[in-house]
Amino acid sequence: MRTVHYKSAVQDCNFCMDTMLSLLAHTKEDFFMLYNVVVNDWGETTYVPTALGNVLLVVVLIALLAVAVVFARKQRNKTGSDDGDRKMAHSKLTVKQLAFCAMAIALGTVLSNIKLFHFPTGGSITLLSMLVICLPGYWFGLGAGIATGIAYGVLQLLIDPYVLYPMQLIVDYILAFGALGLSGLFSNAKFGLLKGYITAVLGRYVFAVISGWIFFGAYAWEGWDPLPYSLAYNAIYIFAEAAVTLLILSVKPVQNLFCLLYTSDAADDSLRVD
Repeated sequence: MRTVHYKSAVQDCNFCMDTMLSLLAHTKEDFFMLYNVVVNDWGETTYVPTALGNVLLVVVLIALLAVAVVFARKQRNKTGSDDGDRKMAHSKLTVKQLAFCAMAIALGTVLSNIKLFHFPTGGSITLLSMLVICLPGYWFGLGAGIATGIAYGVLQLLIDPYVLYPMQLIVDYILAFGALGLSGLFSNAKFGLLKGYITAVLGRYVFAVISGWIFFGAYAWEGWDPLPYSLAYNAIYIFAEAAVTLLILSVKPVQNLFCLLYTSDAADDSLRVD
């Protein structure tokens, strides 16, 4: 049974790789202008961005931040109550939103490298890195949140890429991190930060499971099939960090701190932690 699952996963990966190559470039040679093929210390064939690829990723990162600001501005215009006040604060808010989204990405990247606990099975609990990436979505809405999450994934590609297949790049770095922007679904809801964070974490978990099932089934524990392995492996570290974060968020002083983070003359009353 294990052999059948593994062969199926490999075939799926090869099909996905060819499909992605055809989508990203007219030829494989065009694709490899952006990525080098490198064999790592474990004998795995990985894709590492070339200098041109890194430049392209930086351009994409900047563009995504601009998109996040556009969505953030639209969200505030929907919730704003006075047209005159909105016009006066328009440029100030744009700069502030851009700065906040960029800071969230940078801080999330730093916190993702602070491991509170590393599981022997793999994965670790970081210092609230997922929460930080969820904040732009909660404060600025769904569009800004997803754009910020994807930008965070692009930055991870720049700093520490681990790509075995082109399609895996999409699932792990674009969809999984972009899902953290789902916190924006509850940007105006009571207890919206808690609801949004839980939803965002579940979204990331779904894509992490898909990636583990399709692309990393060969690493399944002895006696485990790829899908159950991926469900368990990703649940251990993702939900462990989520539990720690929710425990911290349940403390009233912490809730008040998040309120203060966005208190300014330009902040709207709807942008708060309930």
